[in-house]
Amino acid sequence: MSEPAPIAVAVVGTGHLGRHHLRLARTLPGWRCVGAFDPDRFRLEALCAEFGAEALGSLDEAVARAEAAVVASPTVTHLEVAARFLAAGRHVLVEKPIAASATEAAGMVELARRAGVVLGVGHVEFFNPAVQAVLARSPRPRYLEAQRLSPFTRRSMDIDVVLDLMVHDLQLAQALNHGSPVTEVRAVGVPVLSGRVDLANVRLAFANGCVANLTASRVSSERVRKLRLFEPDAYHSIDYAEQSVSAYRLLRSGGEATIAPIDVAVEKGEPLAAEHLAFQRACRGERVAFVDGEAGAAALAAAVAVVDAIGPLPTP
Repeated sequence: MSEPAPIAVAVVGTGHLGRHHLRLARTLPGWRCVGAFDPDRFRLEALCAEFGAEALGSLDEAVARAEAAVVASPTVTHLEVAARFLAAGRHVLVEKPIAASATEAAGMVELARRAGVVLGVGHVEFFNPAVQAVLARSPRPRYLEAQRLSPFTRRSMDIDVVLDLMVHDLQLAQALNHGSPVTEVRAVGVPVLSGRVDLANVRLAFANGCVANLTASRVSSERVRKLRLFEPDAYHSIDYAEQSVSAYRLLRSGGEATIAPIDVAVEKGEPLAAEHLAFQRACRGERVAFVDGEAGAAALAAAVAVVDAIGPLPTP
């Protein structure tokens, strides 16, 4: 059986994430990179020179030459950029959060539906091998907790920590609860080093009875990426950074209860590369585990609900 023809792909946005997307567009099998575009010509040409990619002259040129696009531009531009590709019948993978508002996200989903093309959202943590190993076990958590803590950087200052970091765990909480609706949101957040929320905690209640407690910080002294989920008779602890899973099961035999370890095999790999390969398969019409536009919009809606629950920030 012959290999499918490579898909012509363009990368829009050459910032921190765009850099990695361009590297993969140039090196992964299944892609034929037609080039990259960014309004910042200096940054664009420097990055294209590094990876041997063509610096495209305009967004129109990217749309004309590509069959698919990876959009890694600032969040506020996602709708404008993605809509150009979707309206032209191109598949799009847009970085998280999907858009700057729930209304914009719904518009993108509808554009993709009308055009009959794939719209994916870059929730890269979904493709973490440890996460995939746990999802494959079809857990039914009653309680889960996540910590996503990072030192302060100047990236993503156009959005708060909920849309920057917590949105990953909101999407995973929804995936682990199989899309069960959120029925309650209680949250607190504070600005520390920026004018937006830099530290947030939320308690979510789902219609299926699960409760999630999520914490995100971009002003931490250490980097922590962990998720723990508790079922009635099992426990899983995921270390995103280590790509590892610790798991235990409660066993009852002869009136005695014992706790036994569960061996959860994890084949380590680069989550972003796995995301690209899943996007390729989706573009070819294959059924694949993937964060599509509707899932990305649901994660954004949950993030907006968290921001609303935090409420207005105090005036300095």
